[in-house]
Amino acid sequence: MSTQFSQIPVNIITGFLGVGKTTAIQYLLQNKPDTERWAVLVNEFGEIGIDAGLMSNEEKSGGVFMKEVPGGCMCCTAGLPMQIALNQLIRQAKPDRLIIEPTGLGHPLEVIRALQQPEYAGVLDLCTTVTLVDARKLEDPRYTGHETFNQQIMIADLVVAHKTDLYQGIEAKRLSEYLDTLTSDAAVVSCSNGQLEPEWLIPSSRHKTDISTVTNEGQEGHSHQATISEPDCLPECGYLRKDNQGEGYCSSGWVFSPEFEFSYNAIESLFMGLDVERLKAVMISDEGIFAFNLADSVLKVQALDEVMDSRIEVIGQNPDNWRDLEVQLLKHSIRL
Repeated sequence: MSTQFSQIPVNIITGFLGVGKTTAIQYLLQNKPDTERWAVLVNEFGEIGIDAGLMSNEEKSGGVFMKEVPGGCMCCTAGLPMQIALNQLIRQAKPDRLIIEPTGLGHPLEVIRALQQPEYAGVLDLCTTVTLVDARKLEDPRYTGHETFNQQIMIADLVVAHKTDLYQGIEAKRLSEYLDTLTSDAAVVSCSNGQLEPEWLIPSSRHKTDISTVTNEGQEGHSHQATISEPDCLPECGYLRKDNQGEGYCSSGWVFSPEFEFSYNAIESLFMGLDVERLKAVMISDEGIFAFNLADSVLKVQALDEVMDSRIEVIGQNPDNWRDLEVQLLKHSIRL
């Protein structure tokens, strides 16, 4: 392990649902220095963890350690889920850099407060907090009217205008104007396909010792069903479902035993037809193992080397939109 740092540099990489946080972290992991050990703490709104499994397919051998806190905002319940996972990562990985990815519906201000607890003094060095923003969403009041979306921007040291390859020409100007309305003094850069520059992570955060400039309005008593995740024990039927809700959104997730093999063509068509805010899945199919990622009505598919089981998570504001999903998944699978 490198002894370059007396403290562990920590970066929070946040952003709202579907903005591309996982893609960005995957890119950073692919381009990290070979001599460094990195740890990633992932928080998901849904009860079924998927992101850490996706990132693990991008790991450099022996250099990346993952920990996942599913089930809502990891800063809830007096910070216990985050504290346990964070302490385990520090102790087991002894990383040269720690990246924290809060859920898109989580509260990054509370994550910063957790990192400022006395037990982490002299251990963690809070560096650049990065917020990814898809500037096309600034026309949608579901985003600009959402307190968490605005807090993610307010706590940023660096705002990344993401998915710029899809912009039509006025989005960058609109983002600059919106930052002005929030009186944000964050630096602004842009990129596509998650290609964050490693040097963006290095500067020290302005919130290292003082977060008094960030509003805490609406945060007291925020509601999430934060739990400490236990290993999934599947019932005799070979699959289970878990649900969650908070911040005006609902999620449903399923874990299927690796004995289940799904029809690739059928589930691809099924996923493309879903009216949801977000879908992530890793599926064992008759054509191989694939990751599915649905955002902005665009379904992306990526081949994977291996997975422990099949998992799917959907997030949206109306659970009626995926009422029959479990029935359809079972219909288009066989149990080997």
